[in-house]
Amino acid sequence: MSEPLTTPGEGFHPHLHATQGTPKAPLHTRLHHIRADDLDGDTAQTGGMRRFSAVSGRTVGSEKLWMGQTHVAPATASSDHHHGESETAIHVVSGHPEFVFLDDSGEEPEEVRLRTSPGDYIFVPPFVPHREENPDPTEEAVVVIARSTQEAIVVNLPRLYALEPDGPGEGA
Repeated sequence: MSEPLTTPGEGFHPHLHATQGTPKAPLHTRLHHIRADDLDGDTAQTGGMRRFSAVSGRTVGSEKLWMGQTHVAPATASSDHHHGESETAIHVVSGHPEFVFLDDSGEEPEEVRLRTSPGDYIFVPPFVPHREENPDPTEEAVVVIARSTQEAIVVNLPRLYALEPDGPGEGA
């Protein structure tokens, strides 16, 4: 193919003409490749698991997104926690992690356990207390996490409970 399929700036990115004169931060003018062995372990943590940041404000200059991995060792449960205002999407890569939360929609709060397999997804709404467990005695569980905030917000809690406005755990 000798001719380009489109003229640069035509069709796919009509907004580019309006911002051509605006200087951009160097981190926002190129793609970023984060290799698996370059994940950053210096991020918010919860007992019983290890988080590694790939895409964050610090690593690539993201403004609205955090993405990384979490590893839960065999026969381990994380501490109870929530992720503040972040919406969290989880994709199970390996193992069979279980996600535990309290469902308080009935007369009495009930502990619910979501058992997962590789390829499954979990959505965690903002401020929902939960924990991750890996009941397998030999295999580590690995998940990929995406959050709607640029950094990993983690609020560790003394126990699993439903949050109430201005209730325990908020702002902790």
